[in-house]
Amino acid sequence: MSRGMPGTTMMIDPGLPTGAFTDVIQSHGQLIDLVKFGWGTALVTKDIDRKAAVLREAGVDFYFGGTLFEHSVWTDRLPDYLSLVERTGATHIEVSNGTIPLDQRSKADYVRRMSAHRPVLSEVGYKDADRSALLTPADWVEALREDLDAGAVMVITEARESGRSGIAKADGHMREDVLGAVLDALDPATVMFEAPTKDLQVELIRTVGPQVNLGNIATHDVVGVETLRRGLRGDTLLSLTTGMANARSLTHST
Repeated sequence: MSRGMPGTTMMIDPGLPTGAFTDVIQSHGQLIDLVKFGWGTALVTKDIDRKAAVLREAGVDFYFGGTLFEHSVWTDRLPDYLSLVERTGATHIEVSNGTIPLDQRSKADYVRRMSAHRPVLSEVGYKDADRSALLTPADWVEALREDLDAGAVMVITEARESGRSGIAKADGHMREDVLGAVLDALDPATVMFEAPTKDLQVELIRTVGPQVNLGNIATHDVVGVETLRRGLRGDTLLSLTTGMANARSLTHST
């Protein structure tokens, strides 16, 4: 991990050209803890080994999106997936069941199996917004707990790249009932909340604090998220920083 501050920032690479990706890591790598190569982009990225080398040189951990894991399970190509993990030196494995018909118990079994190869990040929630909406707060907590008990080093709450599914509502805001249940039941340090939009990032930082683990951060939002964490942006300045002792005089003078 590279940021030197509490709270993980996971950046998603949707398939940037290698030069642009290298520029992002060289310029902002100190603000990034994890990189996820989104969904199955790794299999159609000619320079995936070069990208992996850039991350290793920068000391940034990385892994492949859960959809690639699901594709490998569904097509019976899990050995090929593990070979890719070994060849590139991926530091983590993401286990998920957001798309394929894999029940929660079977997913937890995969968490146990994959933990023998790499630390596992396990995702809860579905890509389909209607399916995710049917998950009650208790369902979310039970699944997250089961994955942690199975050996996941961190669990992830699905929000997709749109920020309008999974733990997020169709209007782009958090499901307050689910968020509250998760925070009541689990140590927030063990949960990564996917937050691809500024609205979700602000909500989570205000609710959990600047140490919240945030995932699916776009490459162009890495600096913006760090400023939100530090109260260097209007959305979090007042909630995260201590104001002037004589704030009334400041107000009266403006």
